[in-house]
Amino acid sequence: MMIREFRRQDINRVLEIEEESFKDPYPVNILIDIYNLGAGFLVAEYDNIIVGYIIFWIRYEDEGHIISIAVDEEHRRKEVGSKLVEAALKIFKRYNIAHIKLEVRKSNRGAIDFYKDNGFVERKVLKEYYEDYEDAVLMDIDLSDKSEITR
Repeated sequence: MMIREFRRQDINRVLEIEEESFKDPYPVNILIDIYNLGAGFLVAEYDNIIVGYIIFWIRYEDEGHIISIAVDEEHRRKEVGSKLVEAALKIFKRYNIAHIKLEVRKSNRGAIDFYKDNGFVERKVLKEYYEDYEDAVLMDIDLSDKSEITR
């Protein structure tokens, strides 16, 4: 498996993974806009096929934000997501961004457990965060005391 920068021609495969993974997927124009705005956008490739992606950005001078991460159903629970998170955290660390946040649906226990396994901590519930009024869990990780990003 290889982690690399997203390329514009990857968008259709990323969109397929996005639509299979989320009940309210980002539309293609939003994904392109996020990319054009300079967000970090990495893909995981296995045998020249994209099997996952992560989108992230520096939200403030000292805060990073993971916008979206998804892995193709066939490749889940094979460390793809963890490798993507690890690659994003290394990039944040390179830019001296130590505090990384994300939001996840409160009902998505699998994702919450995944993030916990990757060092994130549940901080608080954000009431009616999503368009369908479901709550989100705000999670974060502090990289300032970690010299190496490892699991």
